[in-house]
Amino acid sequence: MQNQLQHHILFMDLAQKQHTEIPSPILDMEYLEELHLEKNQIEVIPKEICQLRRIKVLYLNDNSIKYLCEELGELQTLHSLDLSCNPLHSSSLEVISKMHHLHELRLYYVNLEKIPVHICTNLPHLKLLGLSNNNIKSLPPETVNLVQLKEIYLRNNRFQHFPADLCLLPMLEIIDLEQNALKSIPEEVGSLPRLIKLFLGCNSLNVLPNSLSRCRKLSVLDVSSNHIQKVSSKLCKLTELNELGLSGNLLTGISSKICKLSSLCVLYLKNTGLKELPPAFSKLTFIKILDLSQNLFTDVPQEICALSQLEILSLDDNMICSIIPEVKQLIKLIYLGLTGNRFTAFPEQICHLESLESLYIGQDQGIKLSSLPETICTLKNLKKLYIENNNLEFLPSNINFLENLEILDCRNNSLKQLPDSICKLQGLQKLLLQNNQLSILPNNIDNLQNLEEFMLDANPLTDPPIEVCNLGKSAIWQYLLEKRHRNALATKIQAWWRGLMVRKGLGPFSCLLKSGKKGKKSKKGAKSKEKGKKATKGKKK
Repeated sequence: MQNQLQHHILFMDLAQKQHTEIPSPILDMEYLEELHLEKNQIEVIPKEICQLRRIKVLYLNDNSIKYLCEELGELQTLHSLDLSCNPLHSSSLEVISKMHHLHELRLYYVNLEKIPVHICTNLPHLKLLGLSNNNIKSLPPETVNLVQLKEIYLRNNRFQHFPADLCLLPMLEIIDLEQNALKSIPEEVGSLPRLIKLFLGCNSLNVLPNSLSRCRKLSVLDVSSNHIQKVSSKLCKLTELNELGLSGNLLTGISSKICKLSSLCVLYLKNTGLKELPPAFSKLTFIKILDLSQNLFTDVPQEICALSQLEILSLDDNMICSIIPEVKQLIKLIYLGLTGNRFTAFPEQICHLESLESLYIGQDQGIKLSSLPETICTLKNLKKLYIENNNLEFLPSNINFLENLEILDCRNNSLKQLPDSICKLQGLQKLLLQNNQLSILPNNIDNLQNLEEFMLDANPLTDPPIEVCNLGKSAIWQYLLEKRHRNALATKIQAWWRGLMVRKGLGPFSCLLKSGKKGKKSKKGAKSKEKGKKATKGKKK
């Protein structure tokens, strides 16, 4: 019965098992449909691979395969093949063209310079073609035969021109051409009615074609890190655009027409030279993620405060000196990045953001914060607090009120002491305290049972001693445990001594020394009195 079940196995995962070859018993599993052998040290695909006559998914990526055997082409049921990250010889790739029912082919990081023409001519059912991280400069004209192709990934290659043949594939939904050397996009891109995602970041584009506005199903457009100065106002016709990436372009401004993208939920405007936002920006009421970091804002733009759905806001590395009171209107904000601004004091308006879960206010440049207000502990939902690279000497004494805190980063400050209340943060997982002025730790810091990362480098610690702290958390915990045992033993001995003194009738321990001194004086007095009496008696005689 067991053997029968073994032959009917449909799925097998042997990834990261340090195999140097495909185990022969696997090749006898005639019912096997999905086999994972990625991240091993396999060098050769055996001829017996053809025995897997029902195989549909085969992952052989991240191995040491140089050649593909002819028998691999006999796997006519194969739908998905991944040969990425292998030192493949391009001459052996022709066998792939025999797998006529292949739907997904991934050839990332295989040092390809050209796409084999036979792949484009003999795989009519191909829907996904992954060729990122190679040395490809162009696509062959035969690419037009891939009429079922929906996704093509060409990131990090050597394309200088947008492959025009892609515009003749009407089923295309995803095109990824990031990290190439593209200088322009042809107007023909507007003939892709099904296009959903277009990734063009890290190229040399100056403009986007107006025809892109005809791709009405486009939901993700990323043109980050190009040379675009102005975004065409016609893009406002992309009514289904959900995510727009413009970071790393030196923009002259944001067109008010772009603010008509009513479906926009994610907007990246990092490092674009912006100083202000147009009033119409407040109409982007569906935005949930907004990145305005590395710009020239001197205050939180008023328009942002109208974005009632905003959950993630990054304003890092601007020139912001204060926070406007209207920021409290962001009732759904869970992430706020303010690192590297110009605050002279902690902006307490932040403390009104009750939904906040992550706060980044490290000052890796500019003015350093010298204190945190007690009111920060009103942020009951806070899970991550990053206050590194400041000049803090103390943490709030009521820090235990941040009962959901998981990460506390206080690196590179001037902390002299930790409040005992920190020991009550039972959910704390990371406590980073490197490069401060701590000499002692709270006696009950080992109450933090969920603490996974506890860093104390570059502190003048004496209790626990620095040599103990250098051994890590377990050694510190053991030291504190033994210290409590020693203190408990000393207390017991002291209590026993007090009890003994009381039982001997010498009074409470607090009076012991005094009573001892009095007792010595009374004995001397008694002796002198006795001598006096004897002298008196002698005189009488």
